[in-house]
Amino acid sequence: MSNIFKTAMLLAVLTTMLVLLGGAFGGRQGMLVAFVLALVMNLGSYWFSDKIVLAIYGAQPIDEARAPGLYAIVRRLTTRAGLPMPRVYLIPTDTPNAFAVAVTEGIMRLLNEDELEGVLAHELAHVKNRDVLISTIAATLAGAITYLAHMAQWAAMFGGRSSDDENRGGNPLGLILMAVLAPLAAMLVQLAVSRAREFQADATGARVAGRPWGLAQALEKLERANKIAPMAVNPSTAHLFIVNPLGGDVLMRLFSTHPPLEERIARLRAMRV
Repeated sequence: MSNIFKTAMLLAVLTTMLVLLGGAFGGRQGMLVAFVLALVMNLGSYWFSDKIVLAIYGAQPIDEARAPGLYAIVRRLTTRAGLPMPRVYLIPTDTPNAFAVAVTEGIMRLLNEDELEGVLAHELAHVKNRDVLISTIAATLAGAITYLAHMAQWAAMFGGRSSDDENRGGNPLGLILMAVLAPLAAMLVQLAVSRAREFQADATGARVAGRPWGLAQALEKLERANKIAPMAVNPSTAHLFIVNPLGGDVLMRLFSTHPPLEERIARLRAMRV
């Protein structure tokens, strides 16, 4: 419950930032424009984001005849979780990873059945917890904040607006400061939302699978494999994968959409289901 509350609070922070930036830039009219922009982006992302991402990575639907073991695991997990049977996809890459119910060729070769079950339980937990919608809202709000911040920078540099007191924004220096800091703050909040959802999916997935150690062992293998051969991905979709495919040094990990794998594994090993 703490992760759910944390996510709700972080989304509220993003929404408040959007309102404040819209108000600073354009008063009440600016707030209205910001909300309309966020609504349009949210609707588009929610209905089409999964199809776009699957197309980006060349994921193809795979039938039960080609992957009977994979289908057996997914069917078993969906029954336990009370979810409908989804379409299953295969991503043609040797790097082991997964998102939604799409697995790479590499992960099929690397993991044993218990470990693969842990990974798929984690991904189905994202579906059960509506994390795609939550992550999409967070990304959309952060994108809208960044977009408005860029507009505010130009407005401030050219003297801002001239209108009545009710609709007037702040002074140009304050507007520039907000325009610079708001995108950074929005990115950090978005990362916090993504990390909270990963912890929640680990816990939910472990309970659905009936044992946490399968996922813990899978994460250990995936971490080693991704260090050796990182997956070529679009950074904007990195948060969808079960482990961060971008890798990177300590600085990059600070801005990662995923919690440290060591912490995820430690939490799983400490669980009692």
